[in-house]
Amino acid sequence: MPKIVPGSDGTPLNVLEYEEYAKEYLPKNAFDYYASGADDMVTLQENREAFKRLVLHPRVLRDVSNMDTSTTLLGHRVSSPVCVAPSAMHRMAHPDGEIASSSATAKADACYILSTISTTSLEDVAVANSQANPNALRWYQLYVFKDREITRGLVKRAEKAGYKAIVLTVDTPMLGHREPDVRNRFSLPSHLTMANFAAVGGEHEHGVNSLKDSGLAHYVSELFDLTLNWNDVKWLKSITKLPVVVKGVLSPEDAKIAVDMGCEGILVSNHGARQLDGVAATIDALPAIVQAVDGRAEVYLDGGVRRGTDVFKALALGARAVFLGRPVLFGLAHSGEAGVSNVLRILNDELRHAMLFSGTAKLADIGPAYVRRGVPPLPSSL
Repeated sequence: MPKIVPGSDGTPLNVLEYEEYAKEYLPKNAFDYYASGADDMVTLQENREAFKRLVLHPRVLRDVSNMDTSTTLLGHRVSSPVCVAPSAMHRMAHPDGEIASSSATAKADACYILSTISTTSLEDVAVANSQANPNALRWYQLYVFKDREITRGLVKRAEKAGYKAIVLTVDTPMLGHREPDVRNRFSLPSHLTMANFAAVGGEHEHGVNSLKDSGLAHYVSELFDLTLNWNDVKWLKSITKLPVVVKGVLSPEDAKIAVDMGCEGILVSNHGARQLDGVAATIDALPAIVQAVDGRAEVYLDGGVRRGTDVFKALALGARAVFLGRPVLFGLAHSGEAGVSNVLRILNDELRHAMLFSGTAKLADIGPAYVRRGVPPLPSSL
């Protein structure tokens, strides 16, 4: 049995307990694929530890009787800033895969970003997402492939299926070096397919087969383009009227370039510390990017969020929303849609508690004054 102490009904009480469950019960190659980071996994640890170096600075005697966690993302209202990041191959965690995770997110009235490397087609996910909540907000994560017609086709399919933004991943010219995947000779389980490519058929379906035969790294190297540059962002903007969010930005200089090109959002991300080890934790990179963007685009964050206080800290430093990767996968592994729903509920409840005890009744009240770096003694005027 998993070494956790759950609630009286057996349900994990926090996000970390879902991870412990997944480690116990998922096949080793699946858990390692989801959980591991690049090389020594220093940044993987830092994504979490950096939040701990921020201390809250609450205010008291504020009216918090009317709590409101709603916000808008690119003009669409959602009930929560706790959203779901794109992550690959949800059906390795649970047979219902992206159908379950997208449905749970829709019912929470949060934003769901579907990965291109999903095990359910973007059309089927859109149907499930809308059935769970007709007003659900979903975005589509995109890679620009060597064959631009693959990319163009995915964009047009996403538009037709009602996705409201394109989230362009820009930090993956190739896969990062993840030693657990090498040791495990990771490949997609034989009963699963890369659904967004299998739906195309022909030569692209052969690419799916190569994933099974030769491993993920080979498959990605055949599709991803080392020549990708800012001109490709211009090209993407030219072929869609949807807003473009650039995901994988860690430098304020790149954030400025993206905004100057008309990108509507910046997702501060180090790809879950899966690509390049030794880069900054996302919460550490966030303030300079917010300052560089200067309100000309929305800024979001992923990486390391495990508590509602982490959400609060990210919002205080300028993120409009946070996006969850691994916690969603581990909730999915535990109990499918119900597990994802509970992960989102836990973090939303914890966020509300952080807001209540900090004297903030709505998200707009949360700002930089509510967090401090380091753990010095609190100043006193006594």
